[in-house]
Amino acid sequence: MHRFDPPTRCVVGTVGQPGERTFFLQVQDADRLMSVILEKDQVRILAERIKDILDQVAPIEPHSVSPIPFDDAPLIQPILADFRIGILGLAWDDAENRIVIEAGSRVVEVEEIGEMPELEPEDDDDTNEMLDIRLPVDLARRFVERSLRVVGAGRPPCPFCGNLLDPSGHVCPRANGYRR
Repeated sequence: MHRFDPPTRCVVGTVGQPGERTFFLQVQDADRLMSVILEKDQVRILAERIKDILDQVAPIEPHSVSPIPFDDAPLIQPILADFRIGILGLAWDDAENRIVIEAGSRVVEVEEIGEMPELEPEDDDDTNEMLDIRLPVDLARRFVERSLRVVGAGRPPCPFCGNLLDPSGHVCPRANGYRR
């Protein structure tokens, strides 16, 4: 279990060209730096859900300014992935007024909806990596803002079919297979 309560920095960034990007969640405190790999859809959904929670429990007051500046700095080098995220959990800690992100390396299969599986310890420690991040409201808002920008900076969609465009174009199904 790797706990960051609170982190000094928590950002999403990418390595590679659009269409071939690897997404990283990088979290840092005074003593440690962790980088974990996640999928683009995981970044998008995580950011959207955090935004939904913040809109319900800590709405932005008109004319308020965040004390935390927007972080557009690149990921800290070298980027060495500690693990790949297989499962994500998200909660609101009402006592501390924080967003809690839990990310695990293990993919858990649930047979029935609503059934919580019991995790049994295994010999290989790499299969049970867990990351626990506790974000104050202002840092969570900045995390959402940057994450949505990173996701949106990828390949643009085709205006006809909505599929993502490669730099060389793509075979558009709405154009009967002609390249756009």
